[in-house]
Amino acid sequence: MTPDSSASPRPDGASVPPEQPSAERAVALTVALGTTLAPLNSTMIAVALPHIMREFNADMAGAGWLVTAYLIAMASLQPVAGKLGDRLGRRPLILGGIAYFGIASLGAATASSLAALLFFRVQQAIAGAIALPNGAALVREVAPVDRRASRFGQVGAAIALAAAAGPPLGGLLVQTAGWRAIFHVNLLIILPTLLLGWRAIPARPGRGAAHPFDLRGAFLLSALLVGAAYLLTRGPRDNPALAPALGLALAIVAALFLRRELRHPDPVLQPRFFGRRSFAAANAAVALSNLAMYSTLLAIPILLSRQAGWTSAQVGLVLAAMSGGMVVFSPVGGRLADRFGRRWPTVAGLSLLTLGLLPLALAGGGVSTGALLGGLGLAGAGLGLSSAGLQTAAIEAVEARESGVASGVFSTSRYLGSIVGSSVLAGMLGPARNGVAGFGAAFLMAVATASLSVLAACGLRDKSERA
Repeated sequence: MTPDSSASPRPDGASVPPEQPSAERAVALTVALGTTLAPLNSTMIAVALPHIMREFNADMAGAGWLVTAYLIAMASLQPVAGKLGDRLGRRPLILGGIAYFGIASLGAATASSLAALLFFRVQQAIAGAIALPNGAALVREVAPVDRRASRFGQVGAAIALAAAAGPPLGGLLVQTAGWRAIFHVNLLIILPTLLLGWRAIPARPGRGAAHPFDLRGAFLLSALLVGAAYLLTRGPRDNPALAPALGLALAIVAALFLRRELRHPDPVLQPRFFGRRSFAAANAAVALSNLAMYSTLLAIPILLSRQAGWTSAQVGLVLAAMSGGMVVFSPVGGRLADRFGRRWPTVAGLSLLTLGLLPLALAGGGVSTGALLGGLGLAGAGLGLSSAGLQTAAIEAVEARESGVASGVFSTSRYLGSIVGSSVLAGMLGPARNGVAGFGAAFLMAVATASLSVLAACGLRDKSERA
């Protein structure tokens, strides 16, 4: 089975033909609906935090774990969950993950303490980490090569729409029904997704296994990613004196993990994947572009809140310029990647991202409203154009039987880019920094990382070049 076959593998080595277009569309819709749960619950919680803190008499440090723990779990578990899907098949993990997300949401909605709420938030993240990489791998399996990027573009548009809808929807729910409603509303997505998925997701077997599951490798990988995410998000703030020791411990864990995986006959994550040009390039590009995007999205509200006359609703509308561009242009980017190959639409999109952020970097904290809206709109269009090509290239770079773990690694790279962006931004815009200079440095960092993502994307292979 070559990395580019549009059929999915069977344990006997034969291939399964791709789905008919109607069945393929149903699978893509199921995956898109299920995928919206993670970004929606990442952004809705921000609006509810003040209300949760009042009800449970919690401080910001404690309540902040509702966001941090969710991101850490999502970032660290997806490669392992994708590997399980490669071995066991996609259907049970996608449907099971979505159903478990519903159970965890009901638990969160009825939580009687902050600790209980935190527990169920982590369960939500675990459920999402199970479903997401296997959903992307399923799209890779059922969509033929000439429509694959278009399907990923549709899923990308759903992700952007969910992330953009999270804050206003969360605000409406909290205002009308209380903070617990942000968890109840998940059922309106989960129930139809399960019904559609039960009919649409094919019951294809996994590839099976000639060797036992790499439990030790899975533990080391999860420990490495959890530790790295914690170090980037909370370590220097919570335990600054222990941060160097944690960094050293992570280096040791990384060495042990690489040693084991390179010797294991069926590793949970094959390090040699990163020796494949498209795989390494796609992961580097998505991490760098997400770092640029996330740091910009976090910096803009802080910048505008320090200027007179800006309301929260107006700030939200400004940010909608970027998310709107992503929603509109993600499907366009997918169609272009199917027609012209994965590389050039991605390079063009990330170049637009860089150009869109340039006016912010030049003006710093004094950027005008017109330049801000135009720059964010252009940046959002660029992100939309690039997203499908990046994801498709990453998953196509490996054999179809390994597409679950490849999808998980790609998603983890995306999350780690966001985590690094938020961590670096906190240092740049801290109270010890000069306001205007701090924003200028933050936007300059965003332009620099976006430029690096363009260079990384140049390493992608077009579909005509794949073996």
